[in-house]
Amino acid sequence: MGPAPETARHVDVLVAGAGIVGLTLAIALRQSLGAAGSGPSGLGASFSVAVADPALAGTTGDGRATAIVAAARRLLTTIGVWDAVPAQPILDMVVTDSTLDDTVRPTFLTFAGDVEPGEPFGHMVENAPLTAALVARARDEGVALHPFAVRCGGEAPFASSHIDVELGDGQPLSASLLVAADGARSAIRERAGIAVHGWPYGQSAIVTTVAHERDHGGRAEEHFLPAGPFAILPLTGRRSSIVWTEEAREAERMVALPDHDFHAELERRFGLHLGEIEIIGNRRAHPVGLWVARSFIAERIALVGDAAHVIHPIAGQGLNMGLKDVAALAEVIVDAVRLGLDPGSVAALERYQRWRRFDTMAMGVATDGLNRLFSNKSDVLRLARDVGLGVVDRWPALKQLFIREAAGLVGEVPKLLRGEAL
Repeated sequence: MGPAPETARHVDVLVAGAGIVGLTLAIALRQSLGAAGSGPSGLGASFSVAVADPALAGTTGDGRATAIVAAARRLLTTIGVWDAVPAQPILDMVVTDSTLDDTVRPTFLTFAGDVEPGEPFGHMVENAPLTAALVARARDEGVALHPFAVRCGGEAPFASSHIDVELGDGQPLSASLLVAADGARSAIRERAGIAVHGWPYGQSAIVTTVAHERDHGGRAEEHFLPAGPFAILPLTGRRSSIVWTEEAREAERMVALPDHDFHAELERRFGLHLGEIEIIGNRRAHPVGLWVARSFIAERIALVGDAAHVIHPIAGQGLNMGLKDVAALAEVIVDAVRLGLDPGSVAALERYQRWRRFDTMAMGVATDGLNRLFSNKSDVLRLARDVGLGVVDRWPALKQLFIREAAGLVGEVPKLLRGEAL
């Protein structure tokens, strides 16, 4: 396949991937640059953004839910999406460390309170309604939505001012910047020759949804068991999302169990504090590992979300890291365009990479360390970590710092994550 012909339609930014990360970026850019009068002398009036993904042809059936931290909620509020999505505030979180056979699971660490008055440190949202709200908002903002995959051109897809691509229906497009938001197995990242470094954990996260008799009161629970963390995350109504980590082969065995047996295994870990439970969602096992792209940029290409990094779900930061990418990249692009510069230039992309790469590596190291510390059967390590959790629980200033760090409000925070429009 050769380069797209000169008659190919041009867009300023083409986002490959219509997940939460890709759609959020497209909306933020159109709102900041697509309206008449944006930037000096209205330079942003014709700024065009397109999103391409076969998933736009229909629903994905995504039954998962996601923890949205305070900074990410500010972003979604700023772009006008948050109020359209049912969300359950996380008002309290408890952490226990035990074995599966322990009759009592003592609480070693609790997180309660707001990051700001009236602002919880996180919310739980279901992916399907959030994605639907983002698609609707993208249409309203004039984002072009293409239900096709993006394919880079042949041996010479790059020109001095754009990158040539072809959509799955054969339509040629050129873009000043191509954003790879196409997931952990990013075809664009691979086509650009960007390597990834990391390792699998030999674990899988079993994900499902349960209903229960009693109200959860907005409490999230994370039980650290020898095989890995077992998280109970509150959803709207008397429902909770389960993220249950097991050794990979054991997870596959669990998922394949008859319904009655799977329910029994889940109940052993869940407990009876919320009364009887009923499994109301599909159950799936997702392999987990740590993978970070060697570079977040290439010529006229930027990686965001899982295309750039995949971390362990132990801290619930995966999607939030992707939304941090969005906030940083959107700010970089908007600043460049308002200065009359090329949004796909090396200078703009290097600024994005400098902004995001260190934070990504730090979070990857932190989640890797947590997983190794807690996913083991060592009594010595168990004693040491329980003492450490107890110290943190009794040190309010340190606990508040951890809460703000988890909420995404520490360090050089992009404007959108502070709730400020670009």
